[in-house]
Amino acid sequence: MNTAVSTAIPKPLASGVASSAAPRLAPSPAPAPAPAAKSLRPALTDLQRLRRLPPTLALAWLVIATAALWALVPGWFAHQNPVVGQAGQQLLEPGLAHWLGTDALGRDLWARVVHGSVHSLSGAFLAVAVGLVAGTLIGLLAGAAGGRVDDALMRFVDVLLAVPSLLLSLTIIILLGFGTINAAIAVGVASVAGFARLVRSEVVRVRRSDYVEAAFGSGGRFAAVLWRHVLPNSLTSVVALAALQFGSAILSISTLGFLGYGAPPPTPEWGLLIAEGRNYIATAWWLTTAPGLVVVAVVLAANRIGASFARRSV
Repeated sequence: MNTAVSTAIPKPLASGVASSAAPRLAPSPAPAPAPAAKSLRPALTDLQRLRRLPPTLALAWLVIATAALWALVPGWFAHQNPVVGQAGQQLLEPGLAHWLGTDALGRDLWARVVHGSVHSLSGAFLAVAVGLVAGTLIGLLAGAAGGRVDDALMRFVDVLLAVPSLLLSLTIIILLGFGTINAAIAVGVASVAGFARLVRSEVVRVRRSDYVEAAFGSGGRFAAVLWRHVLPNSLTSVVALAALQFGSAILSISTLGFLGYGAPPPTPEWGLLIAEGRNYIATAWWLTTAPGLVVVAVVLAANRIGASFARRSV
């Protein structure tokens, strides 16, 4: 009897009854967004930041980047020999063959300026590194130890501040000898006092923070707390000062080179180029004007970048 009834039901009706009795499946979730769409958001934010960048700051970064490329790959920008001159090419005015003219020995001034960036920029980096490392160590020890140690170190810093930086640099160069490296070390030593005073004030401020006191209270060692907590939170303003000091170091090294205490001839150092062209300033103005404008542009660009870092650290 059951078999007869089941055979009497039409096939479409049987399939409909079976489908109504089966449980309904949940709708499939919406597909996740492609990862490429997510990766576009950081790129868009970076583009927005670049658009908000002030024109003067963007120009400053462009000048520093160009000078850095000159120092790293000078052969890309100048193909002439910066040391060896060409016969019959003495004191040529700026033109298509020689963009910045030639000097009294027939050497291309553009090539000498480009190749001279290696000496000026590397000397400035070394000077900032010497001042930053030595000043940070002195300021960190003075601000963290306090007491007699602080008084002794700060009196030493006051002595350095009492001596004019140029006179102190000349004294150190006379003791060490001439050369770009010795000039950079002398400029760096002259900047130690500024870094030390700033680091000491920042360390004293951070030293009184609650998390530093908690680190000492939990049994942290003196050196470990200084390295992990005090020093990282005290370097924000120091980085801004280092950026400002970079421009001052370029100017100081160029000044020492102009006075004859820097790199010896025929090294194409910027200060030495200005010194070599001062005897021809009435007849060949480009010998002093071109390297002088390069020094001014790089120093102003470094100061502009340093000022932007200083505003962020406030």
